[in-house]
Amino acid sequence: MLEDKDFIKSCDVPGPTKEAIRAIILYKSGVTSEDKVVDCGCGTGGITCEFSERAREVISIDTNPEAIEITSKNLKQFGLGDNVTLINDDGANALKDIDDIDIAIVGGSGRQLENILDIVHEKLNSKGRIIITAILVDTKVEAINKLKDLGYNPKIMEVNVSNGRVLDRGVLMISENPIAIITAKKR
Repeated sequence: MLEDKDFIKSCDVPGPTKEAIRAIILYKSGVTSEDKVVDCGCGTGGITCEFSERAREVISIDTNPEAIEITSKNLKQFGLGDNVTLINDDGANALKDIDDIDIAIVGGSGRQLENILDIVHEKLNSKGRIIITAILVDTKVEAINKLKDLGYNPKIMEVNVSNGRVLDRGVLMISENPIAIITAKKR
């Protein structure tokens, strides 16, 4: 796993997704070296970098040009990116030109989650997997309902991570924002 502290960050771009969350996403995805992965809403590229080390191909999409720039820098920082295509576009628009997806990760949807999931559903291979990360309660509900409407049996977990900081008199636990990880497999 890549360490959080090694990522290039920006106050104008979300991320990177924290290391513990990336580890769960990788595990839940069942990624193999044969998989084509789409990272919709890549932010600073935490997920993109991790999947770049493990998948055959990664396509990362973000509407924010600075996100694409920082993701590119992070890929270079870790010596990755030969198998990554970066697309600065709206997720739903970019997805229209992508076929044969094995794993779709949606970390940002720009209020187009239902539309993005409709397109992902059409483009997903027969054993494809969808992973959605969400911090807003509304997004969690919207994702679950849309996946059910599309015929999936979604699973959801809420993850609360705290990291310890050792002080002279003890250990201070510092919590991070809780995040939901919603997974679904095509049947």
